[in-house]
Amino acid sequence: MREQLSDQIPALRRYARMLTGDAWAADDLIQDTLERACRKWTLWTAGSNLRAWLFTLMHHQHVDHIRSHVHHPPPTAVVDVADMAHELAAPLVDTDQQLDLQHSLLRLPPEQRQVLLLITVEDFSYQEAAQLLGVPVGTIMSRLHRARSRLRELMDGSERPATSALHPAAGTATHLKRLK
Repeated sequence: MREQLSDQIPALRRYARMLTGDAWAADDLIQDTLERACRKWTLWTAGSNLRAWLFTLMHHQHVDHIRSHVHHPPPTAVVDVADMAHELAAPLVDTDQQLDLQHSLLRLPPEQRQVLLLITVEDFSYQEAAQLLGVPVGTIMSRLHRARSRLRELMDGSERPATSALHPAAGTATHLKRLK
């Protein structure tokens, strides 16, 4: 059991960090997910897709966390990234584009960001993502389309000249299919 769970941690970490936008929150989410997996291990069917089961547990943990904060917001102040954009400007280097992408991902609605990350980063099929999130495949396709369109708008709307592979002339939609 330990080895099977350990093999899934890198993918869980990658998804959690992109989903939450915060390394500490992502680590907490991963720990909560793994704890729940250990408590509910008997519910997993041997031979079924462990990765999808763990991502489903993580999704439910994340939703539970969001719901609990709606009713009981954390005591710390929340700062909107868009309000701090002038202070977050990075130099024009290769990492600048990565920061823009991460900033833009965090500005997507959570439902769209989840689908985009599951399909493009974690390489889940539409059907697997639909099962994981508990929505129809058509909803996955719609959310993915809207996420890619919105991400394209956010990336193209940057104040600096676009000089990278994510420039519209370079085929933004194609590059958003696989972010690995």
